[in-house]
Amino acid sequence: MEQDDADEALTELRERRPGPFELLQVAAGTGLAAYAVWALILQPGFRRVPLRLQVPYVGASVRQVEHVLSLLRGRSGKLVDLGSGDGRIVLAAHRCGFRPAVGYELNPWLVGLARLYAWREGCAGSVCYHRKDLWKVSLRDCHNVSVFLAPSVLPLLEGKLQAELPEGARVVSGRFPLPTWQPVAVVGEGLDRVWAYDIHSGGPTGQAAPAPSSALVPRAPDPQAG
Repeated sequence: MEQDDADEALTELRERRPGPFELLQVAAGTGLAAYAVWALILQPGFRRVPLRLQVPYVGASVRQVEHVLSLLRGRSGKLVDLGSGDGRIVLAAHRCGFRPAVGYELNPWLVGLARLYAWREGCAGSVCYHRKDLWKVSLRDCHNVSVFLAPSVLPLLEGKLQAELPEGARVVSGRFPLPTWQPVAVVGEGLDRVWAYDIHSGGPTGQAAPAPSSALVPRAPDPQAG
């Protein structure tokens, strides 16, 4: 084919408007790709969980992770992230001195991704990610708990936290507050807002108070950076 003919063909392709059948093909291909992502990455692990207890994965933003750490400043001991996703909160908590830092996640692909990020950060032997249903995890030795879960499961989670957490434990909930508990601190705005709750012998108590500034909190590592 001559160069002029090739240029004319490219020009014709650029100016040509796709027909209905071509648009349908594009839509079908896009839908198939979206389903493949759901089936391979998001769906595994959900099959044996009742629909009302399923929680879709949405990774925490850097700002959300910073807010979690600001509400845990000055604390130590074991930290557990329920529904840990790609593990970014666990990794950041470990860097801030929490020992052990543990994540529980039902999706095997996300557990593998979290372990990969930990290995890349040189923390593979220092943090733990378990593929386990958060409803079957014992919290009796946990003094710091992080949750970024859907509002539909939070009422049930309140009962589990109240029944299992030791006195003095702190729960940090991101994006959505626990529905009937009173926070001791709140930081952030909109979807970046995070609430802190303390467990006492009589139950979770406290009045809303200004949260500590997150300006001095070490910036959370972005596992997708680099």
